[in-house]
This record gives sequence, C-alpha cells and structure tokens, in this order.
Amino acid sequence: MKVILRQWREEDLEPFAALNCDPEVMRYFPAPLTREQSEAFARRQIHLIATRGWGLWVVEADGAFAGFAGLSVPSFEAPFMPCVEIGWRLARPFWGRSIGFEAARQAVEQAFGRIGLDELVSFTATVNLRSRRLMERLGFAHDPAGDFLHPKIPADHELCRHVLYRKRRTARG
Repeated sequence: MKVILRQWREEDLEPFAALNCDPEVMRYFPAPLTREQSEAFARRQIHLIATRGWGLWVVEADGAFAGFAGLSVPSFEAPFMPCVEIGWRLARPFWGRSIGFEAARQAVEQAFGRIGLDELVSFTATVNLRSRRLMERLGFAHDPAGDFLHPKIPADHELCRHVLYRKRRTARG
C-alpha cells in the first residue's frame, strides 16, 4: 500500500469531520470534535504547513484520505517544553494495516532530516496501549520521569494521566 503525507485539500474536510466524530477513534480524547472544530483544525494545519513547511499532514493511503500524521507544538505548558510532538489519527478502516507506522515513520524522517530537529516527543493517555505500541515500534523510549497529568483534562478524568516518550536524532537520522 502506498502511504504519503501531503497538504490538506477541501475534499479532506468531510472525511476528517467523520473521523473526528467517531467515538472509537476519539476514545482517548476528552470528546469528539464537531464539524466546525474539525474544519478549524484542518485550516490551522493548512496555514502552518504553508507558512513553516511542516505540521500535521494528511495521510493518504492508496489515494484515499486515511487521517493525519505529523508534527506539532503542544498548546499547553509542561516540564518537557519547549518541544515538537509527533502525532497521528487514522480512520478505523485504516487501523491494523501499518499505515499509521508508515505515516509516522515519514514524519520522523521529515523532522530529523529536512526540518533538522534533534528530538521529538510523543505522549498519550496512559491507557492508550495502541499508540504506546506504535511509539515503541518507531523507536521512541518511554521517559517515566516525564509522565504528567495533562493540564487540559480534569485531574479526576481517566485520560488525565499521560506517558511521555522521546526519540533523539541519531547520526543516521
């Protein structure tokens, strides 16, 4: 299967909104996104990719919109800041087919290659084992000292506890 990262298009907005209101896709987020929130998210990424050359790109798998993967600057304060985070979100039909791994691998290549970053972080709710396995498959190492309570999630919420993973650029990239 051919997996590419690319800039967003108008025709991506509808499947992106569907992805963001799928309760299983959004299981490890505080709430699904509305159509308006999804569109605003995509338009922010369009702008960031156009102006700085990177962001959360569309993942296209054999010509179909599969979700997004890429790089972002977290929008909250934490002890491990400043940083650039790698992240992804795929529609359910694309799960379990190594599409997320391939897309994230391409984002890592961009980060350590063309963009020239020295380190990436990734984090998720402690209970999100699927994302944690993908982080480990990508070569990220869990940094237990960096685990944190997400400041945008209520402290008594099951998703508040987050794990932090790190990956440093090597001589080979």
